[in-house]
Amino acid sequence: MNTYPAPAVPSWLDTGSNAWMLTAATLVGLMSLPGLALFYGGLAKKRFIVNTLFMIFYAYASVLIVWLLFGYNLGFGPAGVKIGNYGILGQPTPTLDAGFMSGQATIGPGGFAINIPMSTIVFFQFVFAAITPGLFAGAIIERMSFKAWMIFVPVWSALVYSPLSYWLFAGGWLNQMGAVDFSGGYVIHLSAGITALAAALAVGPRLSSDRRSKPHNVTLVFIGAGLLWLGWNGFNGGDPYGATIDAAIAVLNTELAAAASVIAWILMDMRFKHKPTLIGATTAAVTGLVAITPAAGYVNGWGALIIGIAAGTIPWVATNNLAPKLKLDDALGVFPAHGVAGLTGGLLTGILADPAVTQFVAPSLTGALYGNLNQLGVQAFAAGIVIVYTFAVTFILLKLIGVFTPLREKDSTLKVGDMAIHGEIGIDMED
Repeated sequence: MNTYPAPAVPSWLDTGSNAWMLTAATLVGLMSLPGLALFYGGLAKKRFIVNTLFMIFYAYASVLIVWLLFGYNLGFGPAGVKIGNYGILGQPTPTLDAGFMSGQATIGPGGFAINIPMSTIVFFQFVFAAITPGLFAGAIIERMSFKAWMIFVPVWSALVYSPLSYWLFAGGWLNQMGAVDFSGGYVIHLSAGITALAAALAVGPRLSSDRRSKPHNVTLVFIGAGLLWLGWNGFNGGDPYGATIDAAIAVLNTELAAAASVIAWILMDMRFKHKPTLIGATTAAVTGLVAITPAAGYVNGWGALIIGIAAGTIPWVATNNLAPKLKLDDALGVFPAHGVAGLTGGLLTGILADPAVTQFVAPSLTGALYGNLNQLGVQAFAAGIVIVYTFAVTFILLKLIGVFTPLREKDSTLKVGDMAIHGEIGIDMED
C-alpha cells in the first residue's frame, strides 16, 4: 500500500475490513437487484411481472437519493434530537462532501468509530435501506398505483426506516435501553411485515379474480431465492463492520438457520399438505434467513439451529392458518414471511444470546438462557415500539398520499396489467 498517496491509507484504515465491507454491501445490493426482483417476479402473475420488477427497481434508485441527501445521517449521524441522554434522531445532512466521504466512519449519538471510511458504511447501510421497501412491495403488487408508490417509498424511508435505524442500529434510545438487532430483524423485516399489513389495509385488495392465483414462473422464484440466500452472507456477515471472528460466526449461523428452516417447512408441508413444494421450500429459506438476522452474531450454532427450526414452523402456521383469517390481501405473504419471522428471531435473540459469542461484538449482551431474563423483556418492548410506530406512520402516510393521488390502479387497468401501466410486457409471445 506504500505506493498510494499517504492520505489514501490513513493509520485508522483496515484494508481487509474495508474490502470485506464493500463486498458484503455489494452482496446485499444483489439481493435486491436481481434477487428479490426475480423472487417476487416469479411469484407474481404474468401480466404484472414488469410492474413488480419495476417497483423494486424504483425503490432501489429512489432510496439511494434520499439516503445520500439526508437519510443516512438522519439514521446514523450525530444526535440531532435527544431527550435527556437518549438519542432520538440524527442530523439530516448530506453525505456528499469529499471530506465526509473520505473520513473515518463514526456512528450514532455515541460517535462509535470503526476502521473503515464513511463512504463504505454509507453504502453498506444504504443497501439495507433499499431492500426494505422492496420487501413490502410484495404485499401490494398487482394493484397499487405506480405513481403513489413513487411518492410513498422515499417518504416512508425518511419517516420510518431512518428513525428505526437510529433507535436499533446506531446506538439510539432503544439500544441505550438494552435492545439489540444484529442485522435488521426488527428494523428491516418486522417493519416490512407491519408495513405490509398497513399498506394492504390502506390500498385495498386486488381484483377478486386475482386473489388465489398461482406463481407464474417457479424457476424465477428458485433463482431469486438462491441469490437471496447467498447474498444474505453479506447481510449478516457485514454487520460486525469488519473482517472479524464474529463476521465468520454470523455467516455460518445464517447458512445453518436457513437450511434448518427449509427442512422444517418441508416436513410441515408433508405432514399437513401431503406434498413438499419448491415454493414452500424457498419461502422457508427466506423465513430462516429473516429469523436469524437479529441474532446471527449473538448466538452459537445450537441457537442458530433452534431459530431455524422455529422459522420453518411458526411462519408456516402464520402463512397457512393466521394469514387467511386476517382478511387482508397480502399478495405474497410478506407479513408472515418477514413480520412473524423477524419477531420470532428478535425474541429468540433475547433468550439465546450467548456471552461466549457476544464477547466478540457486544460483550455485555447475555440472553435469558444464560441468566439475563431482562433481555427477553427489552426485546419484546422494542418489538412493540417498532410495530406501533411503523403501522401508525405507514397508514397515515398512505391516507395522506391518497388525498392527492389514488393509491390503487383502476380495475380496468388491473385487468390488462403491465401494458396498461407501463406500455410494455415482460414476455413477448410473438417472438
